[in-house]
Amino acid sequence: MAQPSSRATIRAEAARIEAVFQAAGAAVVDTAILQPAEILLDLYGEDIRARAYVTSDPLKGEQMLRPDFTVPVVQMHMESAAEPARYTYSGEVFRRQEDDPRRASEYFQVGYEIMGAATPAEADAEVFALMQGILAPLNVTPATGDIGILMAAIDGLRTTDARKAALRRHVWRPRRFRALIERFSGRSPVPASRAALLAMEDPMADAGPLIGLRSEAEIAARIEALRADAEAAPIAEGEVALLSAVLSVRETCPNALERLRDIAVDMPAISGAVAALAARLEALEARGVDIAALPFETSYGRAQMEYYDGFVFGFSSAAHPDLPPVASGGRYDALTRRLGAGREIPAVGGVIRPGLVARLSAEGAA
Repeated sequence: MAQPSSRATIRAEAARIEAVFQAAGAAVVDTAILQPAEILLDLYGEDIRARAYVTSDPLKGEQMLRPDFTVPVVQMHMESAAEPARYTYSGEVFRRQEDDPRRASEYFQVGYEIMGAATPAEADAEVFALMQGILAPLNVTPATGDIGILMAAIDGLRTTDARKAALRRHVWRPRRFRALIERFSGRSPVPASRAALLAMEDPMADAGPLIGLRSEAEIAARIEALRADAEAAPIAEGEVALLSAVLSVRETCPNALERLRDIAVDMPAISGAVAALAARLEALEARGVDIAALPFETSYGRAQMEYYDGFVFGFSSAAHPDLPPVASGGRYDALTRRLGAGREIPAVGGVIRPGLVARLSAEGAA
């Protein structure tokens, strides 16, 4: 088996891939390696600390070694207000590896982003097909999904806005998501400690001195929110079953589309997202993608970056299932709203790891 490629080889492969993206109309951009940690922590929460290198600057505050390019590129685009646009970039990103020491904590990415495209389905298909073409000589397996369908299913539940917000927030943590569904549907009881707290007439009485950053008013507001949640009616079993049916869809794209259309009859909230999937499949087929053999899984992408809110995809090595994806990406319209002061535009992109491309290419030539 070929060893990991040298930095010179990886840089050459990155330049080759970036040239393909430039030929497709992308402008070359770059971002600072040190990024303000506040922005990323605001987007992802404190969970990002487990995956990123964070340091402190006496003047600029907390800084983070670039965990990816998308966020700073989106910031740049939203500040310039120039759209539509295509961008490409290449360089190192940094991710801490606490579970598998064999995985690199510093590696190259080459990316391609489309922002402000008039037809989202066409842009989705363009990004996917472009990356599939680059990876065609390699033995890689594609995967696709759609976070938007799952989000639409959550939004369609007949429950409180607070519960919907909690489910959307934990889409990226499947075990926590499932635990919330079990509790919100009444299948599992409220934890005993919480039940005892809510049963108190004045939970703050005899609580002792305040410790931490929350004020007494913030703590009281949180307790009231917990009481409101405890009084909310459980999510109906039929809706839980429909949500489970959405999550369990795992077929080739045409079969998945038909299955989701069937579910949409009883769960009309997902109809728009399913129609978007149908339009995307038409656009992919028009670009020569064999959608009849293309896998689709509604739950795919729930372990990727948390800003994706629609189409998601990845390409993995068939010979090395232990390796991270050779390429991945997706749609992130909501991220543009967060970084654009409420102004949202369509946006989709993806990245390729040139180090893995070089490694797999060397193995194929051996």
